[in-house]
Amino acid sequence: QLQASGGGLVQAGGSLRLSCATSTSRFRFDDYTIGWFRQAPGKEREGISCIRNSDGRISYEDSVKGRVTISRDSQKSAVYLQMDNLQPEDTAVYFCAAGRPVLSAYDQTTLYYYWGQGTLVTVSS
Repeated sequence: QLQASGGGLVQAGGSLRLSCATSTSRFRFDDYTIGWFRQAPGKEREGISCIRNSDGRISYEDSVKGRVTISRDSQKSAVYLQMDNLQPEDTAVYFCAAGRPVLSAYDQTTLYYYWGQGTLVTVSS
């Protein structure tokens, strides 16, 4: 139902813009809060940001605050994650997911119903 894209190889200090879009017109994108997660090799999947569908409220994980901006384009049924000043520790597979979590629990993977396939971000030092 969801497709994440935009990953790639970038040098430290560089930027990437990830996109999350629906792969089918039958998916009601605006019915869901969209979260971004990442999973580095050997680590658990962690939530880094979300944008709520009802009011556009946003949350960020502390390690990415100030470097990451999430936005939503309802007309295009897409959510974007602009990532700036990327560092090697940001290297991970990034996933988007759709669900209805409360904002304080946006990072709980079990609260999301649909997941994209992931896009790899590699940051070289």
